[in-house]
Amino acid sequence: MTNRFSDAFLLEAERHAAWGAAQLEVLTSFLPDGPWTAELSSCTYEQGGLELRVAVLGTYDMDERSWMWGWANPGWRGAEVVALTETVERYGRAHGIPELTDGLVDLSGFDDPHRAAEMLAFTGMGVAGAPGYLGQMAGPATRVYFLPDDPRVPRAGLDPVTLPRVLLTGAGLIGHSAPQVVRGFFEHHGLPYRVEGQGERIVAGLPDGNAVEVGFDGLGRISGVGVDRISR
Repeated sequence: MTNRFSDAFLLEAERHAAWGAAQLEVLTSFLPDGPWTAELSSCTYEQGGLELRVAVLGTYDMDERSWMWGWANPGWRGAEVVALTETVERYGRAHGIPELTDGLVDLSGFDDPHRAAEMLAFTGMGVAGAPGYLGQMAGPATRVYFLPDDPRVPRAGLDPVTLPRVLLTGAGLIGHSAPQVVRGFFEHHGLPYRVEGQGERIVAGLPDGNAVEVGFDGLGRISGVGVDRISR
């Protein structure tokens, strides 16, 4: 699937892979099970008795195998419910990413169009800085994707203990550029970092004063993640 998206899009997706995957776990744990309803005029989404403010990110048409961004939908254009997702289109124009600026993205050439739609949703979540996304069936062949826009949704924190797992999981999600995954994770958490050698290592400072070192093999894959205890 990845050879169908542009390199610019894949690099952007990788930037959010590690922190985004961790954030989706947090959102899943936070939301109660139960049926869902949405009232777009008031930007509200309810599931299992919990009501959240949301934005519409986009829709996936299973019959047409196409993705439409929320900001491009004629029925929602200019509405409050897509105000957050308009940032995705602006970001795409500023950084030359066609998949974020084309209102309708044709996914019919992908081996797995549904997975491609999920990747668009995931990347849109990352660009918007949202704490996850929600995909729900809104008809026999239509899946709608929402972004939580509510401060009550918890954010995934930085845990040095789980850091190796988080980075490895993120690097395996898309598989285009592991160094971009690592850089994006550190940037998301505001950690200063440096690239050493010929790109063989990325070293970042942790809030507790220690340092984490991520090594890469000759193929650019993560070869190890270690936390160095700095004596005081």
